Amino acid sequence: MLGSSASPRLSTLVVLSALAILPINLFLPSLPRMAAEFGADYGLIGLSLAGYAIISACLQLILGPMSDRFGRRPVILGALVIFIAASIACALAQDVWTFLACRMVQAVIAPTYGVSLAAVRDTTSREHAARKFGYIAMAWAIAPMLGPTAGGLIDQLFGWRANFYVLALLGAAVFILCWIDLPETNNARSKTMLEQYRAYPELLRSKRFLAYCLCMAFSVGAFYAFLAGTPLAASAFDLSPAVLGLCMGSITGGFMLGSFLAGRLAGNIPTATILIAGRGVACAGLVFGIALHLAGVDHVAALFGPCLFVGLSNGLTQPSANAAAISIRPGHTGTAAGLAGAITVGIASIMAAIAGAVLMEENGRPGLLMVMLASAIIALGAAFVARHLERKALPWA
Repeated sequence: MLGSSASPRLSTLVVLSALAILPINLFLPSLPRMAAEFGADYGLIGLSLAGYAIISACLQLILGPMSDRFGRRPVILGALVIFIAASIACALAQDVWTFLACRMVQAVIAPTYGVSLAAVRDTTSREHAARKFGYIAMAWAIAPMLGPTAGGLIDQLFGWRANFYVLALLGAAVFILCWIDLPETNNARSKTMLEQYRAYPELLRSKRFLAYCLCMAFSVGAFYAFLAGTPLAASAFDLSPAVLGLCMGSITGGFMLGSFLAGRLAGNIPTATILIAGRGVACAGLVFGIALHLAGVDHVAALFGPCLFVGLSNGLTQPSANAAAISIRPGHTGTAAGLAGAITVGIASIMAAIAGAVLMEENGRPGLLMVMLASAIIALGAAFVARHLERKALPWA
């Protein structure tokens, strides 16, 4: 309940959020070795990524309402226990199907990011929540940026299974931290789970909720398209894998800067203004990148430079949009966080699929920028709609 004195330290939620995202790509450098050891096709072992994303999106719809019904603390602690057990099981798996099954269970950690945001919103105003979300999002960006590097080093020294033991140890450490410093923040719990699931139709009928969700989803969609299409778009520059990875990290660096700025600006500038400014930065950067291509500028910086602005704009957008979306329906903060997360992951994955389907070697660079621009424009439109609805000040517009 807003104003409750029981609130976890921001650092605790930052660490929890980092753990929620780290398992996605820590073991990516190990995929070829894992496929060889299991005697499986690379495409099959690749389900450990795609399947994980699908399961995490579905779990958003379960753990969010559960945190409204039973509280944030038991849901987060329970998810951590399951995650630790699943991580150890992944490390011990002797065949690919056992590994994939345990990997899907591991996805239970992903929705704790949304639940941790709900815990912040329980104890502070929307504007101050957006500020804290900005700082939490910085950790959310750092973890996947450093994950593959750390995972590759661990694999080289101790083998790929060590990555999952490391995840289990990190999970245990975070469990202890949350046990000590994660008091219950939800003091207005619902009486039944059915009450929570009844909130889904109400949320989906809310134009403001949908506007904020679509702004988030298509913002992240531009980033997912970038991840899916950059290796092909950058093939013309003949970059080494290490250099390509460094260049791809530039968009994450932009996200960190944007998240920091969002934390500083939240509460001082209206939410809708921050959203529109952030989406405008993305569109301007991508239009500039297309203009460079049409002008015949053929340099790697002409591809990654404009994409840096997408990361910056996403960092500005996500914290404020998240805080606004989960504040729409009082008493259903966790449910709103779960639904918003599922919508975001689903639409962003579609944008990644579109990028993979339409891009070819001959149109890689301009095609990628166009797909990203289309996603950014839709997000900008959603931001304008959100501002319009906020000005109308209708509680269920």
